[in-house]
Formats: sequence, structure tokens, C-alpha cells
Amino acid sequence: MKIYTLILFLIFTACSVSAQKTDHRLQQQIEALVKDLHGDIGVYIKNLRTGKVAMVNADSIFPTASMVKVPILIGIQDKMESGQLEYHQQLEYKDSLLYAGEDILGSFKSGEKIGLHKVLMLMLTTSDNTASLWLQSLAGTGTRINELLDSAGMKFTRVNSRTPGREANRQQYGWGQTTPREMGTLMEKIYRGEIISKKAGEKMIRLLGRNFNDEQAIAEIPPYIFVASKNGCVNASRSEILLVMAPGGPYIFSVQTKNLQDQSWDNSNEAWVLTRRLSALCWNYFEPRSRWKPSL
Repeated sequence: MKIYTLILFLIFTACSVSAQKTDHRLQQQIEALVKDLHGDIGVYIKNLRTGKVAMVNADSIFPTASMVKVPILIGIQDKMESGQLEYHQQLEYKDSLLYAGEDILGSFKSGEKIGLHKVLMLMLTTSDNTASLWLQSLAGTGTRINELLDSAGMKFTRVNSRTPGREANRQQYGWGQTTPREMGTLMEKIYRGEIISKKAGEKMIRLLGRNFNDEQAIAEIPPYIFVASKNGCVNASRSEILLVMAPGGPYIFSVQTKNLQDQSWDNSNEAWVLTRRLSALCWNYFEPRSRWKPSL
């Protein structure tokens, strides 16, 4: 039965992939730009107006790093939709929640109160890990979040950390795992109101539009264009997912990397430079008449 299910899934995936039309001119430009990276890269770009795509290793699995906070957001939104959590409800911080690092929430004293909406802001805007792990537990553990991802058609995107049965995956990919296509598809589904509800999707897009970390792919988009995004990085991985509400039609930009030789943390990191170049390429490609000229 498991083999039969796997065969059906592979057939369905093949049909879904073939149904997407490739933008061959953009495809060639993307392939030329990424070929010399010292590491592994996956790219998925989709014009939501035309449905055309360009992609490289779009179905390979990569670490999410902090992009896992998009699935955590979905888990919290699911709890709010069912009435188990309220957006403005007060939460009590405990020292046991601390995840050591430079996070804002970790500077709180045990017993201090903070609204759920502000914890969400810290997770998505400043990528606060203490806030994120707290919200993951409030969402009903990684297991519940993974059930929601599975119901949305995600076969590879999963929360691994602090999730029973996924220790081997955590050892390989860290906090979470995904593919460029699935992360892009997840963002598209949120935008189209196909995750939980239309109202929930609208709220999630608003929350994802307040990213403090805007020096990579977002930096190549005009400041007056709305962008919903989340990025993530660990030593050997730099990744980013964007929904760009371009005048000519919205597009998805999903880029993920792993096994990077350059593990520096400033903006000259090879993968980050490439991310900015890819983002600039997409903007110029989809908006050739724009007076805005990206820096790269």
C-alpha cells in the first residue's frame, strides 16, 4: 500500500511539474547566474499573473533556518482561527523559554507580560528565536504544524526541531526543511487565501510584510513596493522567500542554499551577493520600464 501511494504521489508531482510553463529566457539567465556558486543552490521563481516559472534544483531539500517561522506562523494562525488563541491575548514570559542569543524577548524578566501579537511581530520582523520557539509550543508542537503543512500539499516542508520522530532530519537539516518550490508554493497559497482561510491569509501576508532584515533580496526591490518575506541563515546556508507585489503582477522569488564554502556573516558573503543579483535580475526582468534601478 505504501509503494502504491508513493507511485501515485510521484505521478501527481510529475503532472504538476509538467503543467507549469517555463519562462525559457528567464530560465537561461538564472542558470547562468548561479552556475559558479561554491555550494548548492535551489531557485524557484513564479510569475503569478502568467503562471510561468524558472527554477534550478527546485525540488531539492534545503535547511529552512529561520524560514521555518512561516510554518510556525501558520500553526499559530490555525489556533487563532479555532478560538484557542487570541491575537491580542496577554502571555507571561518565563526564563525557561530563553533561547540564548541576541534576541529581544530573551531580555525580559520572568513573569513579565507581553501580547501574543507582539511575540508574532518579534518572530517575523526581527527573527527572534526565543519568540519563535515559544510560538512553536503554543501552536501545538511541530507535529501539529507538520499536519497542517501536509494538508496543504507540502510533502517535504517540515518542522524538525523539538518534534518527535524527526531527530534524524534535525541532524541533517536543522530546525526545519523545505524545497524552493514548496516554500514558494506555500507563500503563494497564503497569498491566495488557500491556507486556513482567506482572512487568515490576509493577516499572515500583513505580518510577513514587516521584515527588519531587508539588506539582501528585498534591498533590490523599490521601497514603495509591498514585499512579504522571510529569510534564514545558518553557517553554511543562506535562504530567502519573497512575494513581490510588482505593478505588472505579483511574483514569487524563492532561493535556498546549503554546503556553502563561504560562511562569512557580512553582506559580502557569496550566497548573499548572489541572492541580491538574482533578486535584481527578477525585478528588472518583470518590470523593465521601472525607473527604479537595483544597486546590482
